[in-house]
Amino acid sequence: MKNVDLVELFRSHDLFEKKIILKRGEILKHAHTVDTTIYFVEKGSLKIYILDADEERIVRFGYQNNLIASLDSFLSGNPSDFYISAIKSSVVWSTSKARFMEYLENHPQYQKIWTAILEDLVLQQIEREKDLLTSSPKERYERVAKRSKNLFQEIPEKHIANYLRMSPETLSRLKKS
Repeated sequence: MKNVDLVELFRSHDLFEKKIILKRGEILKHAHTVDTTIYFVEKGSLKIYILDADEERIVRFGYQNNLIASLDSFLSGNPSDFYISAIKSSVVWSTSKARFMEYLENHPQYQKIWTAILEDLVLQQIEREKDLLTSSPKERYERVAKRSKNLFQEIPEKHIANYLRMSPETLSRLKKS
């Protein structure tokens, strides 16, 4: 199932609780905090990252029509080391885990959509880990270009290079070849 299915569900059943407007660089979620919120990116782009010796390590992006969350905190209810911040000015809608889970309990027919989304996220994360451990920069670039068609239109290349664990110069050379 695609995120759009869940977004339509949220909209048609009035599940979004809050509209959040973020300026470029503004932090939506700080590290070492609990965040059990689901965010839908209506406009703009965001990054999910950790700080490693004061250097950002981007693990995920969210851009128009994507759902994002600090998934570890969302699932466990524990603090997360991840930050979520706006790459460019963004409009984000949010809903709490409590409200969403209550809705699923009352409408179990939608549980399949949620389960499919969680399964897809896990599979994406496994594929990314394998890429980082075993693939060359060229292979990582080719896979992300194939998997995420809108990525290069929505996200600046310096952030994509960070996500792919390569220099911006390497990414530029790969795009040209």
